[in-house]
Amino acid sequence: MDEIALETLGRHLQALRQARGLSLTQLAAQAEIAKSNLSRLEQGVGNPTIDTLWRLAQRLGVPFGTLVAPVATPVEENGISVRLIEQSHHRHHDEPAVDVYLMRCAPGTVRHAEAHAPGTRETLQVVEGRVSVGPPEQPRQLAAGEIFTFAADRPHVYRASDTGATLLVTIVYARGEPSNA
Repeated sequence: MDEIALETLGRHLQALRQARGLSLTQLAAQAEIAKSNLSRLEQGVGNPTIDTLWRLAQRLGVPFGTLVAPVATPVEENGISVRLIEQSHHRHHDEPAVDVYLMRCAPGTVRHAEAHAPGTRETLQVVEGRVSVGPPEQPRQLAAGEIFTFAADRPHVYRASDTGATLLVTIVYARGEPSNA
């Protein structure tokens, strides 16, 4: 992320934390990151990993897309690039929150993702290349044009082929979890 994106993310992260009445120490402990790292992120410095941002969003009770929405650039780490395309706005209480991302995986990239909030489901459509996705013990092989939906409320893996992969990722959070506040 460039300097402007980091500063924007930092201000937004701080506003979300404060709106929930959490101290730096409380959120850092809940997200299992060092307080100094969280402080640096809020100051717009540092280089957050995708996993760190996912954990922060989860502990703040917001979809990943809500946390990164103000940042126009992709979040990149170890051959994975994730860019928010769209997220549900003005949803009614009985509708789930939905985030849509474009994910690019460099050739041979493996990403182990933590479990999302209970009831969360992911639908992946392979745009280009081949990828193995889903629960680590039973990932599913997908090629361009194929679609796969799985429970994302447990750890899951993305394994790109030696040609890489581009995916359209739709995450549907359980109704009321997390809120788009």
